[in-house]
Amino acid sequence: MGADVTVLSQTSSKRADALGFGAVAHHATSDPAVFDRLARSFDLIVNTVSASLDFDAYLGLLDFGGTMVNVGAPPEPAPVTLFTLFTNQRSFAGSTIGGIAETQEMLNFCAEHGIVPEVETIRADQVNDAWERVLKSDVRYRFVIDASTLKGPSGATPA
Repeated sequence: MGADVTVLSQTSSKRADALGFGAVAHHATSDPAVFDRLARSFDLIVNTVSASLDFDAYLGLLDFGGTMVNVGAPPEPAPVTLFTLFTNQRSFAGSTIGGIAETQEMLNFCAEHGIVPEVETIRADQVNDAWERVLKSDVRYRFVIDASTLKGPSGATPA
């Protein structure tokens, strides 16, 4: 769509993946110097993380008139210092996944541009192991359960 994408991630473990997916840069936010180095660098930040973050630090990465859109849902209220928004006329917004029309538009866009998800298919009997891997952050990038391995109420595999 013409954007230069930069990935901000807590560690460098996904750097090669980010660049392979088309990002022009990757920065590990566990290094506090990253926030100083990238201050006022971005027009848009799309936050997909559902964990607590220092939102003020990320808002400081926005340039004049920049917007941070949060699509992840942290478990607790997110504190934001309003002065961070006032400086440089920044905005902080939220968005859900959208309705059927928006979802279809996104799927059409992906189909037209050959965008497919990176998934790891597992059998139903691997769910507990997959959950342990989620807790260890050892997932690239989503698990998908092979429905043919599910057992019905009688213990038989559904047809």
